[in-house]
Amino acid sequence: MRVMTFNCNGIRAAQRKGFFDWLAGRDVDLVCLQETKAREAQLLELEAKAGEAVFHPAGFHCHYFDAEKKGYSGTAVFSRREPLRVQRGFGFHLADSEGRYLQADFEGFSVISLYLPSGSAGEERQRRKFAFMDAFMAHLRELRGHGREYLICGDWNICHREIDLKNWRSNQKNSGFLPEERAWLDELYGEVGYVDAFREVNQRGEQYTWWSQRGQARANNVGWRLDLQVATPGLAEAVKSAEIVDGIAKPAENFSDHAPLTMEYDLRL
Repeated sequence: MRVMTFNCNGIRAAQRKGFFDWLAGRDVDLVCLQETKAREAQLLELEAKAGEAVFHPAGFHCHYFDAEKKGYSGTAVFSRREPLRVQRGFGFHLADSEGRYLQADFEGFSVISLYLPSGSAGEERQRRKFAFMDAFMAHLRELRGHGREYLICGDWNICHREIDLKNWRSNQKNSGFLPEERAWLDELYGEVGYVDAFREVNQRGEQYTWWSQRGQARANNVGWRLDLQVATPGLAEAVKSAEIVDGIAKPAENFSDHAPLTMEYDLRL
C-alpha cells in the first residue's frame, strides 16, 4: 500500500501548477490532502465548466471536509477503495469548523488527513494551536484503546528534533519548534506509543517537506519536515520506503510550498 500526504496550499492553485496531471502518473493507493482552501461545491462547479472531474480523479473515491470559512483550511482523502466509513471531525470545534480532521475507515485500519494549526501568526494563533494540541492528544490516546491501527497523515506544523529543520538554533523560540511543541511529540511517540513512520526508514538529515517562500529557501533546501505519517506500532512495522518529491531538482514538481510525502507499507488496501 502506497500512501501520499500533501499540503497543497490551495487545491485550485495546485491544479493550475499541474498536480493532478502529475498524480495521474503516480502509483498510490491513498492520498491525504490538507489546506484545500475550497468548498467541494466550488470544485464541482469548476469541473462542470471544464467538462472534466479534475478534483475527483479517475480511479479514486474522493472525500472532502471543508472549512466553514471560504478559502480556508480543509482536508481531503482520495482512496482506490471506498472506505467503510468516513468521519469528519473528532468533536473539537476548532478542528471541526475548520475542516482539519478527516478519517477514512477500512478493514482493520483507519487513515486520517490532519491539518494541525500553525501558531506563527502571533500569540493568539499559538494559543489556539496549543488548545488544538491538548484536545487532539486526548483523542489520540482514545484511539490507542480502539484495538485497530491508525495512520495520521498530514501537516503537523511541528518539528521534533534538530535534524528536522535546517536552522534549528535560530528557531527555538518560534512556533513549530517551541520546547512545548517538541515535548508534545515526545509524549506522542513515547508514552502514547505512536511512531514517526518516516524515521523508521530514513534517518538522514536535510529531509524537508516545507520551505519558506522568502529568498531562495527551497533552492537552497533551507526547510522544515512538517509533513508526517504518524502510525500505530502495527502499521509502523510494515513501513518499507519513503519518498519526498521536493521540487528542487525538478521545479515542475513544485506544486506548493510543501512537498508530497509518499510512503509504502507492506499491506494491502
